[in-house]
Amino acid sequence: MKVKQLTMIIVLLSLTACATTSNVATSIPDPSTSMAPSDAKVVLGPGDVIDIRFRFLPELDYQQAIRPDGKISLQMVDEIIAAGMTPEELDNHITKLYSSKLKSPEITVFVVTLANQSVYVGGEVGTPGMLPLLGHMTATQAVMNAGGFRETAEPENAIIIRKAQNNQPVPMLVNMQKVLDGNGAYADVPLQPADIVYVPKSHIAKANLFVRQYIQDLFLFRGVNLGFSYELHAEDND
Repeated sequence: MKVKQLTMIIVLLSLTACATTSNVATSIPDPSTSMAPSDAKVVLGPGDVIDIRFRFLPELDYQQAIRPDGKISLQMVDEIIAAGMTPEELDNHITKLYSSKLKSPEITVFVVTLANQSVYVGGEVGTPGMLPLLGHMTATQAVMNAGGFRETAEPENAIIIRKAQNNQPVPMLVNMQKVLDGNGAYADVPLQPADIVYVPKSHIAKANLFVRQYIQDLFLFRGVNLGFSYELHAEDND
């Protein structure tokens, strides 16, 4: 788990470096167009609870959780793999299986609960880590649930990373400062399961970190008297 988180942080830092360049608008899509709800797709996995309904045959209705091996058990059909499918795909698959058992079966699959409803919030926030995705949580709400912005944060260049339909990560630049300022023309971004929210460090914080690392930790440690003093106005919380 630590290796995965470290890899994630390295990727996020590289994305943040790109976000501070002058052509960021062309490299990172606008969330209002690239994060439309139509792109969202629920994929079933272990622990998800589904309800299978048979029209005209309620005695076959069955609610169950997908097992750790990704399978569910069905009457008259036995075990099938449900993990990795969308509810629509599972619906079609079950209907085909029962077509040889029943006459013109009409089956519907309902999602009762999803087990892996979580997002990751990292960077310059109070408590980085995984958070449960509760209701219609937005990016700014997730940051607040993670302890809020640190003084060293740069909320106007926050990044959301979302998995696209081809399973490729798509980064999007989000100006959370406008949300904090109450700008009604800028809507906060609703999150989806497995989203990553990253808040970068401000330029001032980076400059102070440079002073601390290369002047205090290097020269002063070696006993070199530079003949001047400096003051740090922001703490490095790493």
